[in-house]
Amino acid sequence: MANLKEIRNRISSVSSTMQITSAMKMVSAAKLKKAQDAITAMRPYSDKLTELLQNLSASMEGDSGSRFAEERSVEKVLVVAISSNRGLAGAFNSNIVKEAKNIAENAYAGKEVHFLTLGKKANDILKKTHTVIYNDSAIFDDLTFENVEAVAERVMDLFVEGTYDKVELLYNSFKNAATQIVTREQFLPIVPLKEQFEDVTPANISDYIFEPSKEEIVKQLIPKALKTQFFKGIRDSVASEHGARMTAMHKATDNATDLRNQLKLTYNKARQAAITNEILEIVGGAEALNN
Repeated sequence: MANLKEIRNRISSVSSTMQITSAMKMVSAAKLKKAQDAITAMRPYSDKLTELLQNLSASMEGDSGSRFAEERSVEKVLVVAISSNRGLAGAFNSNIVKEAKNIAENAYAGKEVHFLTLGKKANDILKKTHTVIYNDSAIFDDLTFENVEAVAERVMDLFVEGTYDKVELLYNSFKNAATQIVTREQFLPIVPLKEQFEDVTPANISDYIFEPSKEEIVKQLIPKALKTQFFKGIRDSVASEHGARMTAMHKATDNATDLRNQLKLTYNKARQAAITNEILEIVGGAEALNN
């Protein structure tokens, strides 16, 4: 059995850890509320904008005139992997890295797959085994639409220039504080609505009056919708990160509490045994003197 000093040191260490994890849980809970409100408010706008964009793309005959809807033979793929800059968030980052490797090695086996990472954690792991063309870890320090727009435009330009034939977003979608869903989402080329739902026919998706014209609307709408989709993915990931960290720190605090209680019980037993031995030694000495 460990001596009393070692057990006291461990109790002190576990108590300090418990205070840290408890504080981190409260910080993440406060940040989660703000991030959750942001993504909840943004989703309806983003979904409706995407639906409108898909309706327009599906209703156009032949070439939609959009450079972002060009279908090509897929040889080079760019995956935008969104993680976080910090750990202590359970499986939040490892799930993204695992799915990213699965995409490169299985989903697009035989194809050339490159990564663009947002967040330090995914970049640190993926760059060891795969090609990471660009990483932006500072984007989370000032998460605004203007900053995200610059990265989105960079990705869109790579597709338009023909550097990549397909672009996918990979991020954790926020469901609730305890559940984050790893999501793969095709970013480019744009998927028309009629390719997503086979029962949708041109008759019920093209009954629109356009002003000034379909082509002009699509030309203006597509870049805006793509940037909004990109921003929504990052917002989802941020909310998921705080939820995952809050849950992880809650479990860590509970585990630290259980460990501290076990150590206190062990300490009391060791202390009781030491006192009993001292009493026995005193009694034995007294008996020896009397004899």
